Amino acid sequence: MGQTKAKANGMARAPRRTMNLKKLAEHLDLSPATVSLVINRSSAADSIPQDTKDRVLAAARKFKYRPNFFARSLRAQRSFTIGVIVPEVSEGYSTAVMSGIEDYLLQEGYFYLVASHRHRADLIDEYPRMFLERSVDGIIAVDTPWRLNLAVPVVTVSGHDTVKGVTNIVLNHLRAAEVALKHLLHLGHRHIGFMKGQEFSSDTNVRWNTIECIAKKLGIGINPRLVVQLEGDSPSPQLGYLATKKLLACGENFSALFAFNDISAMGAIRALRQIGWQVPEDISVVGFDDIESAAYQNPSLTTVRQPLREMGRAAAEILLKRINRPSSELHDEHVVEPELVVRETTARAAGPGLASSGSAMKKRAGKR
Repeated sequence: MGQTKAKANGMARAPRRTMNLKKLAEHLDLSPATVSLVINRSSAADSIPQDTKDRVLAAARKFKYRPNFFARSLRAQRSFTIGVIVPEVSEGYSTAVMSGIEDYLLQEGYFYLVASHRHRADLIDEYPRMFLERSVDGIIAVDTPWRLNLAVPVVTVSGHDTVKGVTNIVLNHLRAAEVALKHLLHLGHRHIGFMKGQEFSSDTNVRWNTIECIAKKLGIGINPRLVVQLEGDSPSPQLGYLATKKLLACGENFSALFAFNDISAMGAIRALRQIGWQVPEDISVVGFDDIESAAYQNPSLTTVRQPLREMGRAAAEILLKRINRPSSELHDEHVVEPELVVRETTARAAGPGLASSGSAMKKRAGKR
């Protein structure tokens, strides 16, 4: 009854016409080919003036035009889907890198699938094959050992294996070790504790080798008893907490600690506080990565910044370039530079070494 009355009053709405590519092109007074190149973010659209591309995208939003995904895939013979392999998804390294990957893929109109292998060798081997079965156009492997030679382009982040056809996004670890150790040396620290990463981490060996190299160059002796290794695959600060407990139990002098990453540095600070040591008054702590929460710790964390988001974005950009232009020049390695971010967990060395006096340790423990 209500519909009949509306029609009688001339209020009935005409059926909404679906916007298609041809109609959108006519509205813009452009060729369907030009509109299609812009909408589908084709590499051929690079030659189209930016103001024209802006007009096309604005009109597409206004008329809620969405390209036919299946038609696009059939024309291009692609799925416009990328596979991303990570150790785990939690606050820290992997999440920051994935954020950069996502930034670029969304910008370019690509979908992505994420698989977490939790350092299981069987999953590291199986997931690439599963991705290929789902017709991904390429794969990005984050902090994951990579020795496969696949039919699709592959880019790794913090990958150190040389595989034909694979581009590795890597940090300049020599520079990273240099800025951290020079900072501690400048503050008067000569007895430094070190935290190595887990054996399965892609960066563990290369980072430790560069630390040893730079320490020797700067005249910093490394006491083997002041070197501990993270154990376990948990992304929790507990690993750094437990490793620092082992370091404290050795009874050696040290006035600074260089942690493997920010998460382990946070655990280390808790372990140090539990015996009454204050950071940085009694001991300095340096992290690695500069994850988002590092600046908001109390005290805020001095750390070596990896440009994690930029590394993820670079990985996605290089991968899509290789997908769109298979004949483009391939580089085995793309190196990014670190930066030391000085905050509140480092200060001038207070003395010859905190562990040198049992009475000093008891005195600090009494503060709790």
